[in-house]
Amino acid sequence: MTPTLRQRLVSAAVDLTLAHGWSQVTMGRLAAQVGVSRQTVYNEIGTKSALAEAMILSELDRFLGVVNDAFDHQPDDLVAAIEEATRRVLEMAQGNDLLKAVVSATHGADTELLPLLTTHSESLLAAAKHVVAERVSSYSVLLDEARLDAAIDVVVRVVLSHVMQPSAPPAETSAALAWIASRVLRD
Repeated sequence: MTPTLRQRLVSAAVDLTLAHGWSQVTMGRLAAQVGVSRQTVYNEIGTKSALAEAMILSELDRFLGVVNDAFDHQPDDLVAAIEEATRRVLEMAQGNDLLKAVVSATHGADTELLPLLTTHSESLLAAAKHVVAERVSSYSVLLDEARLDAAIDVVVRVVLSHVMQPSAPPAETSAALAWIASRVLRD
């Protein structure tokens, strides 16, 4: 399937960000990269802030696709699905150059990248929690809705924390989180 103009623009924006830094990404440079007019970029994307949001949402979709695949692979075992989803997300994060560029911005590199995460963190968290909650709903869980929501919130936040600042290899982190989930889900 041929990528849409929007997809091509977002992909080119990621490439430009990685090559030159977010502060050097302009609509004119993006237009030249894709081979369209600057006005076409504005018509399709809007502002540079909207471009940042499109980049973030594109990456989020990729990560959530990994989560969905893991749950599809473990349809009968919620703890195994959580472990596999966590491991796969953390492995994907290790090789994600855009994520590395954004994280490096928090440590003094291209400081204009930091808003990519901070201004959209609430919607990213909500989207991730929504996908996980939808997937968990197909399993038999003995928790009431409020406790299940709290458990999902904790799992998503811990995984995102490890995406941003890993403290162990993905397999070790995912096994630890699965162990905790198995204890919580028994209630």
